[in-house]
Amino acid sequence: MLELQHTIASTPFTINGRDYHPPARPIVAICVDGCADEYLNTAIAHGRMPNVVKMSVQGYRGVVRGALPSFTNVNNCAIVTGLPPRQTGIGGNYIIDPQSGDEVMTNSSRFLKPDTILAAAERTGRKVAMVTAKDKLRELLAKGLETGISFSAEKANQVTAEVNHIADVESLAGPTPAIYSGEASVYVLRAGVALIEQGLADFLYLSTTDYMQHRYAPDAPEAIDFYAALDEQIGRLLALDAVVALTADHGMNAKCDTDGQPNVVYLETALNEQFGGGCRVICPITDPYVAHHGALGSAVTVYLPTNLDVNDVAAWIRDLPGVTEVHDKASAMSQLELPGDHVGDLFVLAARHAVIGRTPEHHDLSQLHGSLRSHGGRYEELVPLIVSEPLSDTYRAVAAGDPRNFDLFAFACNAARTAQAES
Repeated sequence: MLELQHTIASTPFTINGRDYHPPARPIVAICVDGCADEYLNTAIAHGRMPNVVKMSVQGYRGVVRGALPSFTNVNNCAIVTGLPPRQTGIGGNYIIDPQSGDEVMTNSSRFLKPDTILAAAERTGRKVAMVTAKDKLRELLAKGLETGISFSAEKANQVTAEVNHIADVESLAGPTPAIYSGEASVYVLRAGVALIEQGLADFLYLSTTDYMQHRYAPDAPEAIDFYAALDEQIGRLLALDAVVALTADHGMNAKCDTDGQPNVVYLETALNEQFGGGCRVICPITDPYVAHHGALGSAVTVYLPTNLDVNDVAAWIRDLPGVTEVHDKASAMSQLELPGDHVGDLFVLAARHAVIGRTPEHHDLSQLHGSLRSHGGRYEELVPLIVSEPLSDTYRAVAAGDPRNFDLFAFACNAARTAQAES
């Protein structure tokens, strides 16, 4: 175990109605983007994740629910605030801005309503760092940080002290990786290790990218090698006496028919053919990384012209092959915990091996790196939770109930402390 050269603050804090009691040890919360539990199981079965096995045996491993729709921005914002989308205000990567009416990406912190756990920890004297693979998350999740470090692997070579609160990343973690690579994710964890080793951070959020999961199934040799590389960095974090807690923003599934072709419901096309035009479908998975998924996911929101009856349209959509759920605004807010100003008139979820798009012209599938693997619906909602510390009675009860991926920091900060108090 490596010994750190600085004193770590252990002041408790309260944020968004929840109490956090971080011990005087490095706290590292990791979101492995797209990490369906099958990826861990397969890599472990091949003997390639000994450090995750160690965490699971000495601490806790289980399965938790993520937030719906099971997309990146939605769940990362939930994790860094400890709140569901209804309260974060982030219901998709891509929305109709309720202020302007324009279609926009939710990559700006102006869309994130509450304060973050990271900013609250910084105010207690913790040395906070937030490292993402995709730059789209950096500004969004850095809301409220005054001195805390925040940067992305994607733009590690463009950091400045003024914006990122660090002047040089490449000397710590190596050359900036390509965003369409497994290295972009490994880089995030390697940077986290270096920040702790150099005394620059002791309260970290590390969020990877799902390029590898979009491209490879769990049993692909490339996926197994990738998870082995993540495990190596997790081992380095454990050697620094860090409390490590790991979850995912969403899982991943193949979205193809029996012939291996993308299984797509072009809903905007179908609606306008059936109801005479004016229907608008928004794909909340849309982001700058088109080679991941071609803007096709398993959840969309639908805006209807005023002359149509919402219930009639919902019933018609519900009968389409590949559709599993159709919610009106009230149901989406109450049952799916979505922010009402992002829902539209209907919110639609797809089956395990189906995605929903707008029109064929809206989705360039020629840019996909391999077959279509994606997420967004119920079938990518369940994700792993692993904590390096034993759980207290209190947190065993939480884990046995309905734990969420956005409980990650609560488990990381509170489980070890309360376990010791109860022993």
